Amino acid sequence: MKRDEETARGLAQVEGYLLWNAEVDEARRQAGRFTDQLPWLTAAQREDVERVYVTDRVAVCREALTRIAGRATELRGEYTARYERLRVRCVAASVMTVGAVSGACAAVSLINR
Repeated sequence: MKRDEETARGLAQVEGYLLWNAEVDEARRQAGRFTDQLPWLTAAQREDVERVYVTDRVAVCREALTRIAGRATELRGEYTARYERLRVRCVAASVMTVGAVSGACAAVSLINR
């Protein structure tokens, strides 16, 4: 079981790495498209604008992902607590139902004697 968890964690890390690199590549492509609209820039200015654009975009993405990850953790905690309460209620209802049925069966048995 532990090995499966480690494998899943490793795969999630690889997936995260690939997704992040794809995001950075997309930021670079968008930066290139943006500077293509500014033909008067020199090569050095173009590189500076693209670098600033990519840096800004990556920072915005990092902030968004951090916020999303935090919220996902909060939701996991909330849903785990709800699941535990629901499970306790279902077990209690099942025990009460079994008790009621057993009591009814015992009553019927005593009445039929």
